[in-house]
Amino acid sequence: MSVQVYGCNHVAIEVDDVEKAVAFYQDVFNLEKLDEGEGDAFFKLGAHQFLAMFKVDRVEPSRARHFGIMVRDEKQIAEVRDKLTGKYGIKLIEGFRCDFRDPFGNRIQVVDLHDESLVWLLPYQEVQKVGIKF
Repeated sequence: MSVQVYGCNHVAIEVDDVEKAVAFYQDVFNLEKLDEGEGDAFFKLGAHQFLAMFKVDRVEPSRARHFGIMVRDEKQIAEVRDKLTGKYGIKLIEGFRCDFRDPFGNRIQVVDLHDESLVWLLPYQEVQKVGIKF
């Protein structure tokens, strides 16, 4: 028997202030907070993935460890960049379209649908609902 991976179920990050982290991710990415799940806060990331937040006393950022959040297009990436730099004063990581460290030190990369192999997105209802054709 061979293992077959179907995708990534969730990503977990560490934060030192859960309320502030919830407000930040809801404001920047309009994420839906769920009532149940692992961690101190739990968000829906698309139809099949989740973001879990765990409170720690001290966050220890990594240089390269990160995860990517996929948005629809360059316009939405620009909206995220503007909010990060304008409202939150966050400096983007040079050499990338929209890589940044959240207020808790977690590195996040924002990509759009053109950055990924679109074939694997076919089964996702949210892609079908917006009428994306391949």
